[in-house]
Amino acid sequence: MMQAVSVVLYLALAPLAGALLDGVDRKLSARMQGRKGPPLLQPFYDLGKLFSKQMLAVNSVQMFLLLSYLIFLAVAGSLLFAGEDLLMCMFMLSTADMFLVMAASSDSSPFSTLGAGREMIQIMAYEPMTLLLAVGFYLATGSFQVGDIVRQPTSAVAVMPGFLLGLLFIMAVKLRKSPFDLSTSHHAHQEIVKGLTTEMAGPTLAVMNIAEYYEMTLMLGLVGLFFVNSDPLSWPLAVLACLAAYFLEMLWDNVSARVRWRTLLDGCWVVTLLTGGLNGLILMLIH
Repeated sequence: MMQAVSVVLYLALAPLAGALLDGVDRKLSARMQGRKGPPLLQPFYDLGKLFSKQMLAVNSVQMFLLLSYLIFLAVAGSLLFAGEDLLMCMFMLSTADMFLVMAASSDSSPFSTLGAGREMIQIMAYEPMTLLLAVGFYLATGSFQVGDIVRQPTSAVAVMPGFLLGLLFIMAVKLRKSPFDLSTSHHAHQEIVKGLTTEMAGPTLAVMNIAEYYEMTLMLGLVGLFFVNSDPLSWPLAVLACLAAYFLEMLWDNVSARVRWRTLLDGCWVVTLLTGGLNGLILMLIH
């Protein structure tokens, strides 16, 4: 029963929480740049305006592929918040990314095709860390089940600090923050053409935004998983950790410039090896 409630709450509240965090991001980013910034609820206004526009898809499959991207992200998050298999959650997350790449490359625009290619590079960069993350939780707790992980007497962060650092690093890629926003950017000052979202407009772009809000909530849920344990007091600590992690991503986004794709690929693999690899090796030695 509690699992069903958790899934319903995630499906209903994740896009709302994601849009609100996006509004906070825009507001704080503007203040960091010496601007007033848009209203806090601007993402909700944007979604309403996008859905009110006429449906003009560039082809017959792009909307289907974007809806598949949204659905797989929703399923991945539901698995996490329902306490199910973390490894399956990661596989669903990877599958969702491939639907996004196919949606961007389904039209003839050279800009979206280039964005799709860059998205593939980003997937190759962060995918090893996401899979190692599931393995790390298994080594630390003896289970891939999220429900078993949150019932541990101590928080996983005590024995998995390297994995947490690796996750925070690749979150900038997953959330498309500078310096790793190669495939598309959420800030107008970065580029005129929007990469993989160039040919998305109206309801199509709205679906893309909602999917990103699901992904944002999912990634922050993974951060919280490091801090939650059998003690009820660990839950507010996990929420604070998620907010702190998102603020760090915003700060990094505003103080760094975009890097080249080779730097992204090498950087992510080196960080994965030094954080996830070494932390995983230590866990294997102590267990």
